[in-house]
Amino acid sequence: MLPVGASSIHVTLGEVAAALALVAIAAIASRSWHAGLEEDIGIAVVRSFVQLTAIGYVITVIFDQDSALLVIALITVMVVFGAFTARHRARQVPSSFWPLLVSLGVAAAATLGLVVGLGIFPATPRYMVPVGGMVIGNSMTSAAVALNRLGEDVHDQARKIEATLALGATSSQAVTPLVRRSLRSGMITLVDSTKTTGLIFFPGTMVGMLLAGADPTDAVRLQLILLYVLLGAVSIAALMSITLARRNFFTPAHQLRDPPAP
Repeated sequence: MLPVGASSIHVTLGEVAAALALVAIAAIASRSWHAGLEEDIGIAVVRSFVQLTAIGYVITVIFDQDSALLVIALITVMVVFGAFTARHRARQVPSSFWPLLVSLGVAAAATLGLVVGLGIFPATPRYMVPVGGMVIGNSMTSAAVALNRLGEDVHDQARKIEATLALGATSSQAVTPLVRRSLRSGMITLVDSTKTTGLIFFPGTMVGMLLAGADPTDAVRLQLILLYVLLGAVSIAALMSITLARRNFFTPAHQLRDPPAP
C-alpha cells in the first residue's frame, strides 16, 4: 500500500464561485473573437457543477457504507455511460456500442484487478472509486478517438478497401493499415503527456496531493503508478474496441457494408 500523508482541504462554495472569474475570461474571449463558444462554456459549467455535486454525494454514501458491491455498481454505471458517450464520437462505426462496452469493461476490470492483486492499492472504496473513474474516463476517450479515426478512414478509403478485397485479401488484411493508424490516434495523447510529465506540466493527482500537504516523493510515486495504470488501460481499451468493431464494417462474406447513416 502506498503511504499517502495528506491533510484535508476545505473548499467553500464562495471559493468555487470566485474561480468562475476565469471562466468569464474564456467566455469574453470567445465573444470578442466571435468563436461562438459562450453557450458551450455555460453548459459545461452548469453540467460540471451538477454532475460533480451529485457524484460527490454518491461517493460520500459509498465511503460511509464501505461496500464493495456499491463500488462495483458505480463502476458498472460509469462503464455503461462511458460506452454511450463514446458511441456518439464513433458515428461512422456500425454497432459501436457493444465493442465500446466490452473494451471499457475489460480495461477497468483488468487494471483495477491488477493493482489490487499486486498490492499497490487496497480494495477499498476510497481507492477503487477515484482510480476506477480515472481508468474508465481515459479509456473512454482513447477508444472513442480510435474508433472515430477508424470510421473516418474506412469511409474515406472504401474504394481502396474494396479493391484490396477484390484481389483476394480478407477483411482483416484490408483494414490492417487503418487499424494501426487508429490505434496510434487513440493512444498518442496520453503517451505524449506521459513523456512531458514533470517537465511541461504536473498531473492533477500530483498537484492535488501537494496542495493537500503530502510529501513530494509520495506524490510523485503515486502519480507514476497512476500514469502506468492509465497507459495500460487506454492500450487495452483502444486495441479491444478496434479489434471488435472492425468486423462490423464487413459482412460474413468479407464484403464492405454500406456506412451507417449520419
